[in-house]
Amino acid sequence: MRRETRKRRDPGNAADDAPDDAAPAPTSRAAPKSSAPRTVTKAMDIEAVQRYLRAIHDDGRYAPAAFEFVREGLDFTARALFGQAPRAADDDESRTPTPRHVSGQQLCKGLRRLALRRWGLLAPAVLARWNIRATRDFGEIVFLLIELGLLGRQESDSIHDFQDVYDFKTAFDLREIPLDAMDE
Repeated sequence: MRRETRKRRDPGNAADDAPDDAAPAPTSRAAPKSSAPRTVTKAMDIEAVQRYLRAIHDDGRYAPAAFEFVREGLDFTARALFGQAPRAADDDESRTPTPRHVSGQQLCKGLRRLALRRWGLLAPAVLARWNIRATRDFGEIVFLLIELGLLGRQESDSIHDFQDVYDFKTAFDLREIPLDAMDE
C-alpha cells in the first residue's frame, strides 16, 4: 500500500501546473526487471519474447533462468573454444559470420565451468532449483531452443550428445577439481 502525499506547488515549474491526474513525469529510476531473459530480448521483438516465454511455460520442465543460463553458457563455451566472434564491418553486410559449432559434450563442460565460476559450491543447488539434475537436461533445453528457432543445429547433433557427459553428484565437488581446471 502506498501513502499518497501532496507536494507543494512551485509557480515557476510548468510540471506543477499539470492536473493531479496527469501522467507522472519520467524518473531516473531503473525500470523493473522483466521475467524475459536478457540475452533473448536484445535480438527479439516483444511478440517473439512472449511466444518464447509461453513455450517455456507450456513446456514446464525448466525455469526461464535455466534457458538464459544455457544461452550464456553457449556464448561462454564458444568464446573459450574459438575466441571472440569476428565483427563484420558496418558497411559490409554481405559477410557471413564464421560458423562456430559447439558439440553437446563441449557445451556441457562449458556450462559446468560457467556454473562453478558463478556459484562455486552452490552450483548444484542453483541448477537443481531450475530442475537441471543431469547433463541430459542441458540437451533438453538446447533442443527446445532449436525447436523455437533460437538456436541452429547440424544434422549430426543429437540429444544423445548430452547423455551422461558427467555425473552431477561429483562434477561440482570443488574438492575434486584442480583449481587451474576452473580457469581453462
